[in-house]
Amino acid sequence: MKTVVIYNSQTGFTKRYAEWIAEAAGADCLALSAAKRKNLDIYEAIVFGGWACAGSISKLGWFKGHMDQWADKKLAVFCVGGSPIENPEIEQFLKKSAKEYGLKKVDTFYCPGGFNYEKMPVASKLMMKMFVKMLKAKKNKTETEREMVKMISASYDITDKKYIEPILECLKK
Repeated sequence: MKTVVIYNSQTGFTKRYAEWIAEAAGADCLALSAAKRKNLDIYEAIVFGGWACAGSISKLGWFKGHMDQWADKKLAVFCVGGSPIENPEIEQFLKKSAKEYGLKKVDTFYCPGGFNYEKMPVASKLMMKMFVKMLKAKKNKTETEREMVKMISASYDITDKKYIEPILECLKK
């Protein structure tokens, strides 16, 4: 099946997963900026990857805007975020995103990434630092909030190739 993996990455985690998926699936791999200029009619499967940002998946609107013309293709979306895969909120987040963007016939997946403050744009870095400061100052933090403060106070990387397995299985179906 001729497949393309399209990604939108801010600090490199989504790009890494896109490249891993493309390599394992024998697919083409394109940054979103390049995919916008390419005719995607030649592909039988399109996988889109974006990063979790403020409760949504970055550039998912672009993908949604093309779904009608891709009705005959296998479609999948993966999201990369800073939470470990065990976080119970991830499933709710994926369901909310799928419902919000009308992704009924699209398989959705989550891949843990991390934070890379060194590669973040200044505005994102400032926003995250303010969020961490606010969380640290909060009284009576929940265990989840205490864990979050520890995780996002500095850069970290929790990517692993094992998280692409469900996506690869989906493409084989």
